Amino acid sequence: MTVALIGFAVLMILILLRMPIAFAMGAVGFFGYAALGDWNFNGALTVSAKRLIDTAQDYGLSVIPMFILMGNLITRAGMSQELYRACYAFLGHYRGGLAMATVAACGGFSAISGSSLATSATMAKVAMPSMRKYGYSDGLAAASIAAGGTLGILIPPSVILIIYGVLTEQSIRDLFAAGFIPGLLGIGMYLLATRYVVWRNPNAGPKGEKMSKEDKRSALKSVSGILGLFALVMGGIYLGVFTPTEAAGIGAGGAFAIALFRRTLTLEILKEILVDTARTSTMLFGVIIGALIYSNFVNRTGLPNELVEWMSTFGAEPIYVILAIMGIYILLGTVFESLSMLLLTVPVFYPLVASLGFDLVWFGIVVVVVTEISLITPPVGLNIFVLSSVVKDIKTSTIFKGVTPFWCADIVRLLLLLLIPSLSLWLPSVI
Repeated sequence: MTVALIGFAVLMILILLRMPIAFAMGAVGFFGYAALGDWNFNGALTVSAKRLIDTAQDYGLSVIPMFILMGNLITRAGMSQELYRACYAFLGHYRGGLAMATVAACGGFSAISGSSLATSATMAKVAMPSMRKYGYSDGLAAASIAAGGTLGILIPPSVILIIYGVLTEQSIRDLFAAGFIPGLLGIGMYLLATRYVVWRNPNAGPKGEKMSKEDKRSALKSVSGILGLFALVMGGIYLGVFTPTEAAGIGAGGAFAIALFRRTLTLEILKEILVDTARTSTMLFGVIIGALIYSNFVNRTGLPNELVEWMSTFGAEPIYVILAIMGIYILLGTVFESLSMLLLTVPVFYPLVASLGFDLVWFGIVVVVVTEISLITPPVGLNIFVLSSVVKDIKTSTIFKGVTPFWCADIVRLLLLLLIPSLSLWLPSVI
């Protein structure tokens, strides 16, 4: 256990020194494993090399580049604007309706892109001009984008859920199913948070123009292709027609067909999409390999078993242990970005959670929701900084202040998921 704690401290130092987390975790895992075997580097090298080869050859992980390619193709096809227009057609005429339309559009776009940062950056360019046109306060406008963007790592397909599934050896299909209802719950609670803001200050979100029935039909028709693709991909996974990996391939192929049909692709754009997909996929695979090497080291130290024995000495109820873990996540979220936090903690916590009798699929959804909260929690709040880099004339402090009601809504949702596990587990049990 001493070696494990020393390794964790070294890892924190390396990350603070801005070493890429993939290399930091891989280095600590490699040298830590060697230290446990009296500095037997051959054993550590063998274990690390096996992890690298097994990960590179894992057919199931091909789901990652396929879903990333799907998101990139949809983004370049201009679907974010049309998703926003469709949501605006039905919500824009209410007080705060543009902000609610932004949240709903973020939910729809995140279901395709699977990335919170991409959702925030894209929707900032699409929604911010419209909200400013109608006199929305900068705090509400920016907060609705930042908070709505966090839905990208929960609503399937989600790269974060895939990585969690790899680390804990859980079914990707079950995780995707488990994230669906909490994701819809998140959209609903963000809409309520928006209503609360405009109830307190009606001038923060004036009404927009009311669209005619013909305009609404036209807006729905413009997104019918992407809605059909999402229904095909997710419906196929939930009904067991094809695996998540096959669904990712179908999704990427369908997105390519939509982009061709809309005539938004050129050879140069296609090259940019493929290069970006390869770059992002390579980064994620490096992170996964580093995390698995680090996980080997943590398990070899026996730290999870030590934590179980230590917790048993207190005689505390298992739910109190979960609440303590959630508190740790929220604290870590103030200094670490979401992926780093997930990779650092899941190898340590998931054996403890499993030993307490909790479902690891449920725990995965809870962890992702806490990670969402960290994306809008000061002083880091990665979504906030992405947004402020896109909309440069809004102060970061203004966005943090505006996002407070949404942060509170997330805390309420987290408590609901903790107290009512069926919100996450009902759909996986049905399918």
